[in-house]
Amino acid sequence: MLANVYRPGIVLDDYWISEKFDGVRAYWDGHQLLTRGGEVIHAPDWFVAGWPAVAMDGELWAGRGRFSHALSTVRQQLPDNAAWRQIRFMAFDLPGHAGTFDERLPALRSTVQKMGLPWVQAVEQVRAPDHETLQAMMNRIVAQGGEGVVLHRGASLYRAGRNDDLLKFKPYDDAEARVVGHVPGKGKYTGMAGALLVETPDGLRFKLGSGLTDEQRRHPPAVGSLVTYRYRGVNDSGIPRFAVFMRVREE
Repeated sequence: MLANVYRPGIVLDDYWISEKFDGVRAYWDGHQLLTRGGEVIHAPDWFVAGWPAVAMDGELWAGRGRFSHALSTVRQQLPDNAAWRQIRFMAFDLPGHAGTFDERLPALRSTVQKMGLPWVQAVEQVRAPDHETLQAMMNRIVAQGGEGVVLHRGASLYRAGRNDDLLKFKPYDDAEARVVGHVPGKGKYTGMAGALLVETPDGLRFKLGSGLTDEQRRHPPAVGSLVTYRYRGVNDSGIPRFAVFMRVREE
């Protein structure tokens, strides 16, 4: 499941709300951990020992503001035990369960409780009676270094794809684009990447330079990489305004 963007006016009584964790999306298929794109995640044997033979959807998370640690840890072919000790699997759904999210939620909590592993946690889900309460919740999480919140429709079945059963609410818009080239830098960035040339799923191309560190300019994301950027609306041609590079997304 992939999230659409929350807009005021949605009937909040229909939704559960949880923190949006800034980690690496991970899918336990009952035997191994996989990325969103189906690549095997090489977790240590002890990390997944005793996990149930049922599918779980979640996020490998190293804590607020520590996305880079989570990504570098998950990408390693030979797992670093010390690094993995700082990772938690934040479970938020049971894809194989045939019930609604209202029904899957207690089953998920029971599954995680039976595992009894401190690095596997069921994501806390709460209700918000109105937009003001939801806004205050989001503001509090962001002030503490979090990304925002996720809304999950209680009556929804688990289905792949992007739809309004799952919504994200953050203080800025974000999206993903594919790197299709590197724009040479000038001045102090001579010999480095001045910007990434990226393409949106709709085929729009634009330069993405703001937000890149010097290290990322020296070793920019490879052509073909999927990157996340934040922005503030779009101009008349559909190009994102004030786009800022955030991270390379794990597929």
